[in-house]
Amino acid sequence: MSLLRRVCESFPRNRGQTMTEYALILATVAVVIVSFYNTAGTIVNELVNRVGPLL
Repeated sequence: MSLLRRVCESFPRNRGQTMTEYALILATVAVVIVSFYNTAGTIVNELVNRVGPLL
């Protein structure tokens, strides 16, 4: 069993997330927010154009 333990200990342990993973998560969140912002702007603009003539 000690041979298995030494082999397992020779491999480095990766604990936690790296900065690259954080950057990818942040970029994904930014893309989602920008696309939501653009879509919401289009929808609001369309609603204003429909309601404007009724006033």
